Amino acid sequence: MIRSMTGFGRARGFIVPWGRVSLEIRSVNHRFLDIIFHLPDSLLHLEQRLKEEISRYIKRGHVVCRLELNPSQLKKPVLNKRLIKEYYLTLRQLCRHIGIKEEVDINTLMGLPGVWSMQTQPSLFLGWAQIRPLVKEALGMVVKRRQREGIVLYNDLKKKVQRLGVTLRLIKARFRKVISRRIKQYKSEEEKNSFLKNSDINEEIVRLGSHLKNFTHCLKDSRAVGKELDFILQEMQREANTIGAKSIDTVISRRIIVIKSDIEKMREQVQNIE
Repeated sequence: MIRSMTGFGRARGFIVPWGRVSLEIRSVNHRFLDIIFHLPDSLLHLEQRLKEEISRYIKRGHVVCRLELNPSQLKKPVLNKRLIKEYYLTLRQLCRHIGIKEEVDINTLMGLPGVWSMQTQPSLFLGWAQIRPLVKEALGMVVKRRQREGIVLYNDLKKKVQRLGVTLRLIKARFRKVISRRIKQYKSEEEKNSFLKNSDINEEIVRLGSHLKNFTHCLKDSRAVGKELDFILQEMQREANTIGAKSIDTVISRRIIVIKSDIEKMREQVQNIE
């Protein structure tokens, strides 16, 4: 069954002593598999392993993988001793200048701007074995959502294919009726052959019907068939254009416009199939 390229998955876990780890994976449509990573500097060594794991489950799409460590677990308060010393000396000088004999209060110094700051602690090494369970959980969610949307796309495309098949059969029956009536207007074989050469759309009808069968078959495939489906639709559009150009009947022309419109809508949908 086909799968969509749109999906989202998130997994969180608490890994001692690093704190809370959050992994988020998003995917949208793309011509190829394109993976973008947003990792803390301390976890950049995991990028290749993450890429290999994602590639096992996702074959096509623009994928963004974001891995974060909870900042509150990795920061500590730091006292700026140099700045507090400068504050102290400046305040003492000010006190002497205006004649205040009291000592500078330490609590006053601690509340001055810039004395305290939050500093990130050096990150400890976090290995693949600790991250992989989160990756599998998030990827599992992405794949399920892509599969669910794939079912919706499958059902809608299947209906459109069936409708195209019905319209094509009507065109075929109408063409036989029209050609049978029009051919009687020509007396010589040369005139008949010339007319059929310019007006016969039977070959295009057969090819379009064959493309419909191939498209239906690909819809049931579990492989990444989005590109193949798009190619088949391009060929279907080509045959429909030829039928429209060669048509000698207004009824057939109107029906081929409907077919071309449906094919265009299907091509838009197929852009989001893996």
